[in-house]
Amino acid sequence: MIEISNLSKSYQMGSIKVHALSNLNLHIPHNQFVAIMGPSGSGKSTLMNILGCLDQPDSGSYKLSNVEISDMDDDELASLRNNSIGFVFQTFNLQARRSALENVMMPLRFSNCSKADAKRRAEVLLYKIGLGDRTSHKPSELSGGQRQRVAIARALINNPDILLADEPTGNLDSKTTKEIMQLFHELHNQGQTVIVVTHEDEIAEHAQRVIILKDGQIVQDGTSIQELKTRIKEEVLNV
Repeated sequence: MIEISNLSKSYQMGSIKVHALSNLNLHIPHNQFVAIMGPSGSGKSTLMNILGCLDQPDSGSYKLSNVEISDMDDDELASLRNNSIGFVFQTFNLQARRSALENVMMPLRFSNCSKADAKRRAEVLLYKIGLGDRTSHKPSELSGGQRQRVAIARALINNPDILLADEPTGNLDSKTTKEIMQLFHELHNQGQTVIVVTHEDEIAEHAQRVIILKDGQIVQDGTSIQELKTRIKEEVLNV
C-alpha cells in the first residue's frame, strides 16, 4: 500500500533550514490501523501532508499502491487525492451553508458521478454512521461529534484506499472521542486502511501499530502503545 524509502523534506525558515524529515523509511500494508505520534516539530504533519500528496519530498521515494508519486503531474496528484485518499481534520472543515448531505457529496463534484447517484451514496454513508436523520441539518445544527461524523462520511464518499486523520478528536469530549474511535475501528474491520496522527496515548491505544517520530526520524515502531512503553522503559533501565 505505502512504501517510503530514504525520504527527506526540509523547509527554509528565514536563514535557518529546518529538516522536517530525514531519510525516512516506512512500509504500511493495506488494511492496517496506524497511529503516528511524536512531540511538536517531530515531523508528524509533514509526513501526513506527504502521505496525502499535499506536499512533495525533497528526495527519496513515496509509492502508493506501487505508483511513484514523484512521477505525477499536478492534475494526476489532484485526481489521486480526490479518488484514493480521504482526509479527516481536527476542525472538520465543513461548509457552513451546506447541509450534512451536501457536504458529504462535495468530493463527487469533480467526478463523473451523477447528482442522483451522488445523493444516494451520501445518504447511504450518513445512515451508515448514524446520521440518517440529520441529512438536511447544517453544521451549526450538529454537535461536534456529529460534525466529525459528517467529515468522515465526506472522506469516505469516493471509497478511498487510505483514510488520513489529523488529530481527529482534538476538539471533542471524551465520550464523543470514544464514539469516533469506535467508528474508525468499524471502518478498519471493513477493510479500510486508517492512519491517525495524534499526540494522545488514549487515541494511539486504538491502533494496531504505533509509530513514534522524533526530529524527523522514526525512533519507535511497534504493534501497540503498550509495547512501545515497555520497550522504552527497558531501554532506559539498560542504559
